[in-house]
Amino acid sequence: MIKNIEKLEIVDYYPGVMGEIVNSHAVYYYKNWGFDITFETHVAKELSIFFSEFKKGKDGVWIVRINKSFAGSVAIDGKLANSEGARLRWFIVKPEFQRKGIGEVLLEKALEFCKAVDYRKVFLWTYRGLDIARKLYEHVGFKFQIEKEVQRWGQNIIEQKFELSLR
Repeated sequence: MIKNIEKLEIVDYYPGVMGEIVNSHAVYYYKNWGFDITFETHVAKELSIFFSEFKKGKDGVWIVRINKSFAGSVAIDGKLANSEGARLRWFIVKPEFQRKGIGEVLLEKALEFCKAVDYRKVFLWTYRGLDIARKLYEHVGFKFQIEKEVQRWGQNIIEQKFELSLR
């Protein structure tokens, strides 16, 4: 349930949204994790590939806008759905809109899509320390699988993989 928000809409692609997704990730992870420019360029590159290869019915993207402004996003990349599983990606809610239920709604939309197209499994990569997101993932049934320490984006981080079986 979304709390105390008026003029909220959930949409898919619109011109400029790629830049807003990249910007939101770059700013958040720089301010909170010290990620450098290599993170921003990685997000931009991967997101560009995702949109350029987007296949309706296999891939999905949901954007929350509040008063016509970007507030958050999530995507399902179906490229590996038949092997490793569909990948949940670019899940972010801008800090000023966090803890209002937007993340839950975005995650629900993504998982409804996965069930509707009959994906058997969904996975995601995240980082140790993103505790609010982890609680949300676990609340909907994602299970921790593995973690590994990596030197990436100018930091030492612990990457974590979570999976959700849909069958």
